[in-house]
Parts: sequence; structure tokens; C-alpha cells
Amino acid sequence: MTEELTHINAQGRARQVDVSDKAVTRRVATATATVIMAPETLVRIKEGGIAKGDVLAVAQVAGIMAAKKTSELIPMCHVLLLTGVDISFEFTSEREIVIVSEVKTTGQTGVEMEALTAVQVAALTIYDMCKAIDRGMMMTDCHLLTKSGGKSGEFVYGVEDA
Repeated sequence: MTEELTHINAQGRARQVDVSDKAVTRRVATATATVIMAPETLVRIKEGGIAKGDVLAVAQVAGIMAAKKTSELIPMCHVLLLTGVDISFEFTSEREIVIVSEVKTTGQTGVEMEALTAVQVAALTIYDMCKAIDRGMMMTDCHLLTKSGGKSGEFVYGVEDA
């Protein structure tokens, strides 16, 4: 982590990075987050017993929408034409749903923030839809899993110099 911050101008103030001279490449990023809840809540999600509707279907759409609107939420993010967004869910225990997003574009800047925003909003949507029965849910372990494309190349979470 020796690279200097690129979102700071000569006066030390925030700026949006100029990507106009960067190469157009295929960019892909994946991110994850986990929602931990009471076992009864997870059972009701699986069985469709949540009054607001199909929790995972709504969370999936919310995550996709969030990826598309990341530049409206994160001030220095560029507006990107996303070529693909997918959200998946896995029940890893009787208390946990792991969310994974995959975001793709062909462009001059990466989609890491879009992937991270997608899983966070999907997790928030799960919380919103289930809070009436379980206010103790916890959203945790949000991080970038992988990224590819661009000058900095590949990144794989937990692997040095991937």
C-alpha cells in the first residue's frame, strides 16, 4: 500500500480522478456481505413467511439498483455503464445469509464500489423486510472478494500479489 491517494488535488482537496487517459478494459469485481439473524427469521425467509414479500427477490433487485446508482451515493465515483450485475445468496448456517455480488463493465475505471454497494444495499433490504420480527439482525463481513481489469490488474481477497 505505497501508492498515493488519487482523489486529492494539489491543494489537498477532494477531486474526482480524471480517467480520460486510462485504457478501456473489461472490468469485473465481486464483493460479499453476511446477514446474521435469529434462526426463526431465516426459516421464515426460506418459507416465504415474511409479510412484506419475497425477501431475497426484493434484496436482489435492490442490490442491482444500488450498483447502478453508486455514483449518486459515493461522491467521487464515476458514472459507469454497467454491462452486468448479479446478486446471489447462500444459507451458510441456520443464522446466516451470505450475499455475493458480481459487477461487470468495459470502461476506464473499475467496479469495486458498485459491487460493494450492491451487497450492502441487499443486506439493508433484508434487514428492512425482516425488522418487524428481528431487530437484532447484524450485517457484517462486507469486503471486496476479487477485481480484475485495469492497470492495477488482479486482486483476490486474502491472497498477496494475486
